[in-house]
Amino acid sequence: MKYSAVALLSLVTSSDALLARSRVVTMVSDNALVSSGRGNIGAASTYLHSLAPTASANPGRSDDEMRGEMTSGKTLEGGKVIDFEAIRGPSKAEQALEKAKQEIRSSGEKYVPPGNGILGINEEVVSEVGHELAQFASAEEVQLCAAYLRSQASNSLFEKRDTSINGETASFSAEEKDKIDSILRKAYVESGEVTSAFAKTFYLGTQLLPEASREAIWAIYVWCRRTDEIVDAPRDNDEEMLKDLGSWEMRLESLWKYGEVEDVYDLCLLDVLVKYPNLPITPFTDMIRGMLMDVPRLGQDRYETFDELHLYCYRVAGTVGLMSLPVFGCAKGYNDQVAREPALSLGVAFQLTNILRDVGEDAEKRGRIYLPREDMEKFGVTQEQIFAQRMDKNYVDMMKFQIARARMYYERARRGVFMLAPESRLPVQSSLDAYGRILDKIEANGYDSLTTRAYVDKWEKLSMIPFSWYRTQDISRSLPLPGDKSIPSLEESSL
Repeated sequence: MKYSAVALLSLVTSSDALLARSRVVTMVSDNALVSSGRGNIGAASTYLHSLAPTASANPGRSDDEMRGEMTSGKTLEGGKVIDFEAIRGPSKAEQALEKAKQEIRSSGEKYVPPGNGILGINEEVVSEVGHELAQFASAEEVQLCAAYLRSQASNSLFEKRDTSINGETASFSAEEKDKIDSILRKAYVESGEVTSAFAKTFYLGTQLLPEASREAIWAIYVWCRRTDEIVDAPRDNDEEMLKDLGSWEMRLESLWKYGEVEDVYDLCLLDVLVKYPNLPITPFTDMIRGMLMDVPRLGQDRYETFDELHLYCYRVAGTVGLMSLPVFGCAKGYNDQVAREPALSLGVAFQLTNILRDVGEDAEKRGRIYLPREDMEKFGVTQEQIFAQRMDKNYVDMMKFQIARARMYYERARRGVFMLAPESRLPVQSSLDAYGRILDKIEANGYDSLTTRAYVDKWEKLSMIPFSWYRTQDISRSLPLPGDKSIPSLEESSL
């Protein structure tokens, strides 16, 4: 996926983070899922396709239904704002995933993933971190920790099963509490190590957050990272990918509904949910559906319009902003609902930046073009030209148009910085500034994103932090830095 999946995560991501399609999520060629150097699971598309209903020649939403959904919303600063959480299947990919989940349920047996049994923690992850992971707690100890965390939640947060594992006592000895604290501490340490291994710049950005927020963002990142690994991991049996992904979503649903976990990293996410009970599940499930959009024939091979690409950007990047909002917190007078539009805009801005930066790389290495066909036709840019990596005036003009659109989303996102709690503003602003600088680099490269990859080095990013800090101060709204536009109104007026 072109995800930076977990990059800011959407609000806090930096150029090498989740969003850096190193890539969280799956990139796809016309005929195969292509792992980023990790192996080919190509035949999976054939299996997934076989799972989808075939009674209709056009399964899922009709073209009229899709157009209606895509044209809903309001206009703000030159572009539409659409709440894509309202857009649901049944698409072929979503039907296939649901069928896989039904097969797991009907088997009557607990699904056990192949390998080490820890979904999304494969050999590559272990190699990148440099040591074995999740080896510090037994299954019984993990469940002890989960029971303790559930006991710390409000009574209304989790339901209780009839055969309840939630009926455990709320009494824990001092020795047990010490053990629980030690396990959670180690789980968060390893979550930070995974984040650092795969998203070094992003990891440095999280150091600007308070400890509790920093650890919560690590936990969210690791969930996104694991989701990506589930989709990308090489397998001997192609059927396993969809079964793994179905099992993964079922685990997510059980965690939110019952507070149930299966491994130490689930514990971190459960701890985050207990601390931030308004954290919604929808962005997590929507991210999974974003990954499915990259599955050949079940997903979307090309995007005809920008509205279609916008939905993809929401699912693979905007979702991260929604995951992060409860952790970042809001300033007095604002809430998550008010701040969600800037969060979504920043996710879209990051993802568009990824797409524009990696046009040539996506075409050459993944056989993939994300640019909308309508935009290419408007400027006279052909698919053959992109695969041949041939620059011309038409391509330059199209890139100018695309960069202007991406910057419009960055400008929308800027209004959200002052909606955040003061301690969360600098990480978000610095990420916005560093990622937005990539667009400047594309321009400096003569708009050539076919043969040259725009890059912002570490020292340049560090040099930007004082300016990012100034932009988080109230004075910057009346005395902006040279070259800065005034910050758009914090009011969400419709046009």
